[in-house]
Amino acid sequence: MKKFDQFSDNELVTMSLEDREVFSEIIERYQNKIYRYIKRISSFSDDYVTDILQEVFIKTYINLNNFDTSLKFSSWLYRIAHNETISYVRKNKKHIESTLFPDDSIDEFAADIHIEKQHITKEHSKIVGQAIKSLSQKYQDVIMLKYFEYKSYDEISDIIQKPPGTVATWINRGKKEIQEFLKEHQYQEYE
Repeated sequence: MKKFDQFSDNELVTMSLEDREVFSEIIERYQNKIYRYIKRISSFSDDYVTDILQEVFIKTYINLNNFDTSLKFSSWLYRIAHNETISYVRKNKKHIESTLFPDDSIDEFAADIHIEKQHITKEHSKIVGQAIKSLSQKYQDVIMLKYFEYKSYDEISDIIQKPPGTVATWINRGKKEIQEFLKEHQYQEYE
């Protein structure tokens, strides 16, 4: 067991305010999750994702005093990551090529949109990834947070700063658009 494993996120935040070395524990706890999230919502190469990740933790540290302890720390951190990524995309859209959907964990999501798990092949995962990437940014964001980051509606609401009802609506609309995309592209489940 590591030295700081027994402490909650909020306790680590408080300790970080008193001793900046403790902040490295927050980074260690979240860097892989936030990296994966940035990669999923941006599809950028590793170099760009690393740059954004670095900015996320810099902004997090700078704004640690402003953290509202009534919120879940991870939701606050994901919101910073979300905003930094969207900002980076807007600033660098012309200069950055994104890759196709960068994740192999599409099975669970595909099952939720009624694709039988035994029908999921690498090629089908690619098609579902393309369907997700065809969505507007707001739908992509909620789909990623719900199905690939396993966030609750309340957590997603905190991250994107929209009411839970809006989150639910966007998730349902996103799933419907994905199903339409699959039908249009003659995916075998929808023929």
